[in-house]
Amino acid sequence: MTVAFHPLGVRRDGDEWIVGRVDSGDFVAVPEEGLRAIRLLQDGMDVEEVEARLLRETGADLDVADFVAALSEAGLVAEVGGRPVPSPPPLRPSLPWLRPRHLRWTLSPALHLALAVPIAAGAVCLALRPSIFPDWEAAFWSDTGTVVLLTWAAILWLTIGLHELAHLVTARAAGVPARMSLGTRLQFLVAQTDVSGVWPAPRRVRVVVYLSGTVLDLALCGVAVVWAYVAGPHPLTSLVILIQLVRVAGQLLVFMRTDLYFLLQDLTGCRNLYGDGAAYVRHLLRGRRGSLAALPPRERRSVRVYAVLQAVGTVVCLAVAVLVTVPLMLTLVVRAVESLLAAEDVAGVADALVVLAIIVVPDLLWARVWWRRHGRRVAAVRWLGRWLPRRGGATG
Repeated sequence: MTVAFHPLGVRRDGDEWIVGRVDSGDFVAVPEEGLRAIRLLQDGMDVEEVEARLLRETGADLDVADFVAALSEAGLVAEVGGRPVPSPPPLRPSLPWLRPRHLRWTLSPALHLALAVPIAAGAVCLALRPSIFPDWEAAFWSDTGTVVLLTWAAILWLTIGLHELAHLVTARAAGVPARMSLGTRLQFLVAQTDVSGVWPAPRRVRVVVYLSGTVLDLALCGVAVVWAYVAGPHPLTSLVILIQLVRVAGQLLVFMRTDLYFLLQDLTGCRNLYGDGAAYVRHLLRGRRGSLAALPPRERRSVRVYAVLQAVGTVVCLAVAVLVTVPLMLTLVVRAVESLLAAEDVAGVADALVVLAIIVVPDLLWARVWWRRHGRRVAAVRWLGRWLPRRGGATG
């Protein structure tokens, strides 16, 4: 029985090998004997021949048929015995016309050094003249609240787009079919770029892909600070500085899967820091132990520390949402509705509608994205002794 694989990417990771599909982002960790088995199968040997060959070469009595079944379940096998094996489809990339050969320069150390220049220049300008750093009042530069909100929204989404584009182009330069989409992290609606196919790349490339968005944020902030130093404060530069710094600070919330979380996961050598940490917390809450027994010792230590940060950070973040964010949003919505009902002209109606849209639309998007991801599980929850109906298309 012969086995055909999808195109696979491979890299060494300690005593094991990371093997998987760059086009779909599905990866597994296998020992040396596992990689040798994959290579022999790729050379056209059948399962029985590979099993005998491994026994002669390494003394390892590997059940190759079970191994192939596990790889098939992971989505890495295309055919077994000439018959197609169901597997995840390749990731549909965003901006597919961007080719790796067009973007190799984004991985160049020279570009990274160039981006460090405005960051360093901005820090120097702030040190020489701290007064150019804007306070929050500078952001409210217009007496018309709608104009302020629209300006904030425009700059925010523009810089978010540039941030995600930085991830996409650096990943594409490494041959990864990255895809941009909307997602949720706790109560936050976020833009995100799937770069899971970067796992087989060298660590330097992986770090560049993970940090490219944050570095670009800091560079834009540095340019705005230098402009404020040279030309004097301006509402737009103030907004750029404040928005970029808030967004960079948000990357420090590694108890969610931020850019710095992926960097932390990579540097600690963990395969699934977030998932293992969440599972460890759940086991502790149920009074169980031993949930980390299957992990290597170095991963166990990292997961235990991260799990504490994950649990505390999640509780604090949700508490802020319940006690601060939700009441504030409800207050703003009520005021906007009151303004809409009391409006006496078209301008007043338009002003109230814009405020409502800016407040409500992101929340509606969050609800839609969250339901696409979690709705199927929610629909299967037994509530008051009855099964809620399951809805198709709830996962994304």
